Amino acid sequence: MSTAEQVREIVKSMAPELPAAVSDDQRLIDDLFYDSLRLMELTVVLERAFDLPPYKPEDLAGVLTVGAVVQLIEGATS
Repeated sequence: MSTAEQVREIVKSMAPELPAAVSDDQRLIDDLFYDSLRLMELTVVLERAFDLPPYKPEDLAGVLTVGAVVQLIEGATS
């Protein structure tokens, strides 16, 4: 499984209302119904899953879509 597939699967499994599938253009808050607490939990799960150091809030400010999450993690793991 690729990094992008793993990220999408984690995002999907942690969504408050489990979607049938996720696509890169879906927005975390507006489409997948993430709230601030769930976003923090997602960040921690991704950091642990990919053995990454903790992200600073300013690093996450523009991360609004599933695709942006994928890019963030792929950039950190390459």
